Amino acid sequence: MTPILESAQTFILNNARLLERHLFAYLFQGGDRQKVLTALLAYQNEGGSFGNALEPDKRTSTSQPIDQEFALRILDDIGFEPSIALRICDFLETITRDGGVPFVLPTVRDAPRADWWNTETDNPPPSINPTASIAALLHKYNFRHSWLDRATEFCWEQIESAPNVSGNDLLCVLLFLEHIPDRVRAERAFDQISGQLLAGEYITYDPQASGYVFMPLDFAPSPHSLCRRLFDEATIRTHLDALARRQQVDGGWPISWTAVSPACELEYRGIVTIRAVQTLKAYDYLE
Repeated sequence: MTPILESAQTFILNNARLLERHLFAYLFQGGDRQKVLTALLAYQNEGGSFGNALEPDKRTSTSQPIDQEFALRILDDIGFEPSIALRICDFLETITRDGGVPFVLPTVRDAPRADWWNTETDNPPPSINPTASIAALLHKYNFRHSWLDRATEFCWEQIESAPNVSGNDLLCVLLFLEHIPDRVRAERAFDQISGQLLAGEYITYDPQASGYVFMPLDFAPSPHSLCRRLFDEATIRTHLDALARRQQVDGGWPISWTAVSPACELEYRGIVTIRAVQTLKAYDYLE
């Protein structure tokens, strides 16, 4: 085991949730997939949708759209489960408006949460984030559901109308374009969006930048990412070096935002630590 991976393991064992402890073992140590799946299913609510602070920055037990994306990302790591995806989509149909799901539901108000997990209305509008990322993760596995058909059309309408989006929205859009089956349409949209991406203020190229910023590896977390073609080898290598240097003395990576609580910070540090090690491994940096 390399020093980076060994230190990350120490942090995960000391601080992370059971879910991330099992996920780390599965991804990097040949651990048991079923243990990850069992830990994930503990976050399900009645009906099979996910909640219970699966995404840690809001502590509500209610099922939120982002929790469904989070669950699908775990399945992307350990192996897709159509039966789980089916129950997620059945839930999404109940909260969809005009083809898309809201960023957050008003039920989030029943527990502590970060400021961005607020909604000022009881009927929040549909949002590209996380509709596009959820749709992307379902399309990746050729999953079929009536919700996905409507969500896909919503995403295309939003993308091709060239909206003014945030960095997080853009990550959702790019994941959608990476996995949508219509590759001709996707490449056409990617050409337009990538030009805006490189010309705008979405990317921070300074590897030492602090705060809530988006760097090249956020858009290209693996050599197979759709956005990898946008960055030269020197840029990728510089940011891999910087990513490795951001590992803390305790073995984990920091978060770049203010957490709801100390426990929440450790939970999310477990998540970002796994993501950091996944990126370093994908680029053979750990070898």
